[in-house]
Amino acid sequence: MPFMKKIFAILLGSVLLSIGINIFLYPHELLDGGMIGIGLIVHYIWGYETGLTIIFCSIPIFIIAWIRYRSYFYNSLHGLLISSFMIDLFSKLRSVTLFDIVQSPLLSSILGGFFVGIGIGIMLKYETSTGGTDLLAQFLSELFSVNVGITILLIDTFVVLIGGMLISQETFLLSMITILIVGFTTSILTLKIIH
Repeated sequence: MPFMKKIFAILLGSVLLSIGINIFLYPHELLDGGMIGIGLIVHYIWGYETGLTIIFCSIPIFIIAWIRYRSYFYNSLHGLLISSFMIDLFSKLRSVTLFDIVQSPLLSSILGGFFVGIGIGIMLKYETSTGGTDLLAQFLSELFSVNVGITILLIDTFVVLIGGMLISQETFLLSMITILIVGFTTSILTLKIIH
């Protein structure tokens, strides 16, 4: 039964993540941080598929996981592959305007961050992730006893800063809002209550 819950968490998390990226972030060239942000930067600049880029860029982190954190490797590999596949599969939603709210870059950055944060948070709650820098954040949060959402926020800030320099100042400012929402949402969903 725990295996089925994990599979459901990966599928649900991946769908929510993909909706956040394709409906809210992509139309305004907004970024998430981490490997997703790197995948989006590469897509915006060179047109390569976001999900495929995420898989390719995650290889070095998965090599480290294989050598030092084998359980993280096994728990995150399927999350990486499924979420990356879903991001590219749901890319058809990029041209669909569902609501007028999507026309606002600010509201899109907030809603995109909310959907991505919930997707990542659900996966992390069931000890899986999208891999990449989420996996790196899991290593670091365990090593330094820091909430994984805070660790993700720090990594994401660095990626968005680079993306802002390569794309635009508006991308940077709105993407900072996105990663704050992602970090906050992920932190809430992964919060461990002490009894």
